[in-house]
Amino acid sequence: MNNKKNNEVVLSVSDLSIKFELRGRSLKAIRHISLDLYKGESLAIVGESGSGKSVFTKSFMGLLDSNGWIDTGSINYKGTDLAKFKNNKDWLKYRGGEIAMIFQDPMTALNPLKKIGHQVQEAIELHQNIKGDAAKKLTIEILNDVGIPMPEKRYEQYPHEFSGGMRQRVVIATAMACKPNVLICDEPTTALDVTIQAQILDLLKGMQKKYNLTVVFITHDLGVVANVADRIAVMYAGDIVEVGMAEEIFYNPQHPYTWALLSSLPQLGTKGEDLYSIAGTPPSLYKEIVGDAFAPRNPRALKIDYIKTPPYFEISETHKAKTWLLHPDAPQIEVPDVIRRLHEHFGGNR
Repeated sequence: MNNKKNNEVVLSVSDLSIKFELRGRSLKAIRHISLDLYKGESLAIVGESGSGKSVFTKSFMGLLDSNGWIDTGSINYKGTDLAKFKNNKDWLKYRGGEIAMIFQDPMTALNPLKKIGHQVQEAIELHQNIKGDAAKKLTIEILNDVGIPMPEKRYEQYPHEFSGGMRQRVVIATAMACKPNVLICDEPTTALDVTIQAQILDLLKGMQKKYNLTVVFITHDLGVVANVADRIAVMYAGDIVEVGMAEEIFYNPQHPYTWALLSSLPQLGTKGEDLYSIAGTPPSLYKEIVGDAFAPRNPRALKIDYIKTPPYFEISETHKAKTWLLHPDAPQIEVPDVIRRLHEHFGGNR
C-alpha cells in the first residue's frame, strides 16, 4: 500500500479556495483545502454531488468555468504554482502532457465528426512529438492496450459506431496518448452498467501499473473505489473532512459524514429494511459556513459543531478527520451498526 512515508509528493495543494460569480453573487465552492498527492498512488475523492470534487480537480488543469477563479492558495507541481496561471498559454505545457483527465460522459469528450483513430493520434502528435506512420502505429498499440478489438479496423470508425463502454476505452486511450504523470478520472463509470464498470476499473488499474501513473478517482460512490483506491479523501461542502488509507476509511471511519456515506451503500443494506439515506441537504455555499458544515444533518452533532469549525485531528500517520468527536473532551459516541458490517462485506475483496 502507498503511504506518505515511502512516496514522494507529486502535487501539493495548500489552502486552496475557489469562488464563482453567479447572478451577481459570490459562491465559495472550495474552502481552504490542503492535500498532497503521492507518486504512483490511487487517491479517491468521494462525496455527494455538489461537494466540489470536480471543481477541485479541474483547478489542477486550468479547466474552471470562465466565471470561476482561485481566490487563495497554491497548487504546486514540479516546483511550479499552477494556481498563478492566468491564461491557456500558461497551461499548454501541463494540460494533457503532465496532468490528463477522463470525463464521465465519453460522448461529450469525443468529436462525433472525427474518426477515433485520428483523435487518439492527435494527442500523440501534440504531446509526444511523434508524427505520421509512427504516430499511427503507436495509436493502434494504445487502442489494443485499452482492450479495443481489431484496432486497425476500429481506427477508421466514428464514435457513434462504438458502445458506451468502448467509447470510454477510447477516451482512456486518448489520455494515455498524452503520456501524463497524473490521471484524473471524473466519475469514469457513472454512465456504464455494472459489468462494464468493473471492466473499466480493472483497465484503469492495469494502465496505472503499466504507465506508472498517479491516479485520482472522483466518485459519489464509495463502493466503486473499494477495490481500486490506496487512499480516500472524503469531501463535503467544498472541504475535505476526512482523509486516510482505504482500509482506514472503510474499517475505522471517524467523521459522521463518512459514516453516513458508508451507511448509504446498497451493498450493506438489509433485506426487508429501507436503505439508509442522509437527511437534509448540503449548506448553501453562498453563505459563510459557521462551525461544522455537516452539523445540521448530523444526529450526533455537538453544541460546538454549530459554533466553531473543527481542525484536523490525527488518528494515525496517514489518517485524519475534521470532527469535534475526536477531541479528548468529547463524549464517547457509538458508531452506527452498519459500519460494523463493513469488514465482513469488503474484507475479502481487496
